[in-house]
Amino acid sequence: MTRRLSMGLAAATAAGACAVALALPADAGGADHGGGGTVPIQLLSYNDFHGNLEPPTGSSGRVVVDHKIDPATGKAVDVTVDAGGAEYMSTHLSSLRQGHKVSYTVTAGDLIGASPLLSAAFHDEKTIDALSMMGTDVSAVGNHEFDEGSTELLRMQRGGCLDDGAGANNQNSCPDGAGTFDGAGFSYLDANVVREDTGETLLPSYTIKKQNGVPVAFVGLTLKETPSIVTAAGVKGLQFTDEVKAANALVPELKRKGVNAMVILIHQGGNLPKEDWTGPDGKTYQVNPTYDYVCGKGGALAPDSPIIPIAKGLDPAYDAIVTGHTHQSYSCTIPDPAGQPRTVTSASSFGRQLTETILPYSRKTKDIVRPDVTTRDVIVTRDVAKDARITDLITRSQAQIAPIANKVLGTITTDVSKTQNAAGESPLGDLIADAQLADPSTVTGGKTPQIAFMNPGGIRADLPYGPDNGQVTFGDAFTVQPFNNYMVSLDLTGADLYALLNQQWSGANAASPKVLQVSKGFTYSWSAATKQVVPGSVRLNGVAVDSATTYRVVTNNFLQGGGDGFAAFTKGTGVYYGGLDIDSFASYLQKVSPYTPGALNRITVQ
Repeated sequence: MTRRLSMGLAAATAAGACAVALALPADAGGADHGGGGTVPIQLLSYNDFHGNLEPPTGSSGRVVVDHKIDPATGKAVDVTVDAGGAEYMSTHLSSLRQGHKVSYTVTAGDLIGASPLLSAAFHDEKTIDALSMMGTDVSAVGNHEFDEGSTELLRMQRGGCLDDGAGANNQNSCPDGAGTFDGAGFSYLDANVVREDTGETLLPSYTIKKQNGVPVAFVGLTLKETPSIVTAAGVKGLQFTDEVKAANALVPELKRKGVNAMVILIHQGGNLPKEDWTGPDGKTYQVNPTYDYVCGKGGALAPDSPIIPIAKGLDPAYDAIVTGHTHQSYSCTIPDPAGQPRTVTSASSFGRQLTETILPYSRKTKDIVRPDVTTRDVIVTRDVAKDARITDLITRSQAQIAPIANKVLGTITTDVSKTQNAAGESPLGDLIADAQLADPSTVTGGKTPQIAFMNPGGIRADLPYGPDNGQVTFGDAFTVQPFNNYMVSLDLTGADLYALLNQQWSGANAASPKVLQVSKGFTYSWSAATKQVVPGSVRLNGVAVDSATTYRVVTNNFLQGGGDGFAAFTKGTGVYYGGLDIDSFASYLQKVSPYTPGALNRITVQ
């Protein structure tokens, strides 16, 4: 596999990155190659869009393209460009398709869910409309497609409106007056999600597309760990089976149908380690990988990346693997079971990047010529014209949610970041946990929560200090916490608390630790060597937590159900449901305005 890199020329020049985009061959638009023997299949892929119709802001709206030395500190810092936005993404897709006779736009899931208010306020219907308008052909189902349950996922595919009370809980299905939602203009696929009542897959396992006489099969897969990272109600009655077994079982059927060109779309991915960068001073620095991370050319996915064993197990009949879930940017070749390299790609997240893969299809063998597969990354720069159709959709949606989104909750005096320090604590995590602790809706029977826990994966964006003197609107707050989870209070013993904290680095979290964010007054230390809480270090308001004592805890219903591998929450008693997490966050922001983050000293590492 060869690799070509590309980005908008104006953005590249401004960023100080490579100023010239390497072009595809002049005949890449569909002419047969090798004496009329091959046809190039263009695969345009993206993943983890998460309803980002508007250009994402803060770190979520930037792409690392290079590095430089900060003269003030002498350290390497990222060079970034602004990227993303559905209006620009649609234009980039249209431009990339020009001249190609065989072209498919595919995704690896999480198109919806954990979405900004502009999408979530309409149950993500607007995102489905926009992605359909920009020519998406097929998508795997991600875990976030189950955020509102399997019935809602089927509605996203098939269409229809919800009777949701026209604005209850700041949501409104089919708000345009026509009373219709047509559903996705593309196919959702899921080969490894099986209904317990029928034994059938929830959605089709695959689809076969044909352009210019070339048949291509696309198989969709969802990560089998989905039940541990979504609410239990969202996946009730479903079984998530092994991805490799589900996909490999389809190969004989696809071959019987005369299809040899096969592509996997899977909502699972890899993680990127820090990479070495040689600065102009000749020194080597450990830096964040750039968007054009190429495995096999001095780099590789982290060895514990979950996609690696999956890629190594998928039948050699599959010619390329489009991945997602980890929000990373990479293009790799991971050997198939026959030992032959196979392309594995991921295109970052939030619509900031597209990956173009060219799959040469041999007319003679009716299969992909794998050694000649090429890929390149294209950043969704904002130096192109907007797609007027998407602009109209966004403008109408903005007007419909303006009264809610523009309500000012308070102000911040500086950026409040979700980035965790070495111990795992973040400024925004502290703020959210404190908001949950202060939520009166979870007080019951005279029991007031003493400790709050927030999952880091539920914090979806920073709170950046903007040009409006740090004003924070409801829309800003919703972008940070978009799940509409319920707050839940419950009793846990001190022993349960120790077990809970140790689950941050064990079991399902051993490969990718998840450090919970905690409320003020609750402190502890953990050992980097043992990945365990230091005995005796867990304290509440300075007093050591006693294993036999019962403590009142508040968290969201996702964690309370054992989500993210925190089974200790399920041992809680006296469970009481309160209001929505976004309401507790919004209410607290009003109380503490103007807000300045405090020192990060609740969690320490030894």
